[in-house]
Amino acid sequence: MQITTGELSGGGRPSEDRILINADSTLVVVLDGVSTLTDEIPRGGWYAQALGEEILAAHKRAQHLDLRTTLNEAIHAVAQEHGLVPRSSPAATVAIVRHRPDDHMVDALVLCDTPVVVEQRDGFEVLRDERLETLVCLSPDREVMFEQLQAGRGFQSPEHRQVVKRLRDHQMQHINRTGDPLAYWVAEAATEAAWQAVVRSWPVSDVTRMWVMTDGSLAGVEPYGRWSWHEFANACAALGPQQVVETIDAYEHNDDPDGIRHPRYKISDDKALACIDFGTQR
Repeated sequence: MQITTGELSGGGRPSEDRILINADSTLVVVLDGVSTLTDEIPRGGWYAQALGEEILAAHKRAQHLDLRTTLNEAIHAVAQEHGLVPRSSPAATVAIVRHRPDDHMVDALVLCDTPVVVEQRDGFEVLRDERLETLVCLSPDREVMFEQLQAGRGFQSPEHRQVVKRLRDHQMQHINRTGDPLAYWVAEAATEAAWQAVVRSWPVSDVTRMWVMTDGSLAGVEPYGRWSWHEFANACAALGPQQVVETIDAYEHNDDPDGIRHPRYKISDDKALACIDFGTQR
């Protein structure tokens, strides 16, 4: 796998997104740290880094495990080492791509809203976990947020901060809850989250390129519509992933700084993008 990456902070603080790659470039891990409400406990970026390193370590110990097992071991190791408590610890979304050269296979795992996009000879497939988006869409506060921003009240208004807090409170009621039909799953101290990840495998001969990204990078295609997936793939090849994430960021700050066209939680999210080329002819 040939891997190129791009990363950019959403602004005003260090990025909480992380990209980790193992020594022989057969494993790519992309994580989006979930911000905590205070700085009294470790922030999401710390957790994303710690979990990513444990995923690489678990993979090194056993390279052919089900990726959910690898993630489960990593979540457990971080929680044990740092005394983290389920639903009270920092968290992170996770996406993993693994190339198994001896088996001529490519595996992917997605937990929460960090998708993996696969280019095959007959088009593009997006491996995604939509449970968080489904949950958010069920809240009436989502439409309230959209209406407020489209009315021009902006991201800094008290009304926007209040509605975002209500949306986050709504999410926290359903995080990692077994038996909850509205539950969504994310990596934190609850190891059972790993078994809820979405997984998929492909023969490497069927795959030309792949992209692993946090939702801040996904926004360039969905919902902003700056590119189709085909155009996004070409932009990554022609410009490189760093310029792609900078282009998305520039659109947010220069063309839609108040969220009128595309209502969202904040003006600009952290962005991480890993582009993987298998060297097969397109």
